[in-house]
Amino acid sequence: MKIAFEKYHGTGNDFVMIDDADKLLDIQNVAWVPKIAQRKFGVGADGVILIRPHITYDFEMVFFNPDGSQSFCGNGSRCAVAFAKKLGYVKQNETTFLSTDGEHTAVIDEQNNVSLQMKDVHESRLIQNDYYIHTGSPHYITYVEDIRRVDVYDEGRKIRYSEKYKADGVNVNFVEEQQPEHIFVRTYERGVENETLSCGTGVTAAALSYAIKNNTPTGKIKVSTKGGELSVTFERKGDTFTNIWLVGPATYVFSGEIEL
Repeated sequence: MKIAFEKYHGTGNDFVMIDDADKLLDIQNVAWVPKIAQRKFGVGADGVILIRPHITYDFEMVFFNPDGSQSFCGNGSRCAVAFAKKLGYVKQNETTFLSTDGEHTAVIDEQNNVSLQMKDVHESRLIQNDYYIHTGSPHYITYVEDIRRVDVYDEGRKIRYSEKYKADGVNVNFVEEQQPEHIFVRTYERGVENETLSCGTGVTAAALSYAIKNNTPTGKIKVSTKGGELSVTFERKGDTFTNIWLVGPATYVFSGEIEL
């Protein structure tokens, strides 16, 4: 069976997008996911995303990590909005869709910059000088002095496969404060099991950790990644963050077909 796809990236976080309107792909037996996501023998991606029609929402996004596991993906969701608009599921510049962790709202402009509303965050954990924040996916955040010298793969794996986290997995974010309300983030992603050029839920978690660390009220945090620039806006009351938006580009790369 040949499957048509399009490739998108959100600040270097790349995804294979498939219009699965007829629900031809089996989402229970997902051996086909690694075949697509492999960089040497497949298309290559940090995730595979199916777009399906939904009776209540504009569309449903089904996200898979390269190993076939599922989680919520911020940059993937932003790219899904751009792809769904191209397919005609999104009629206006604002959309409501269903993702792994439930309903989300997003706004897309003419330059395919997508603002994604994230779920509210009601708690965070301080682990010595580090943070644990769940932004649709679980994130461990640690602050460093020279982020470019960090061995994200080795250091990230130590935390991800530690006794505390190895069963369910955790994404590990290394954060450097650049300027007031500006941070640089590098992320080791579970499911990918490597560093990615950007991670939307990680960027969001890192921005919220910055707000906690610096006692920042409602505001906007600029976030640099190896793949490009994003921003996170939020409202804060104590440990609760609401009206959280992840903002950045969603970029089309190429189209093709793959035999499964």
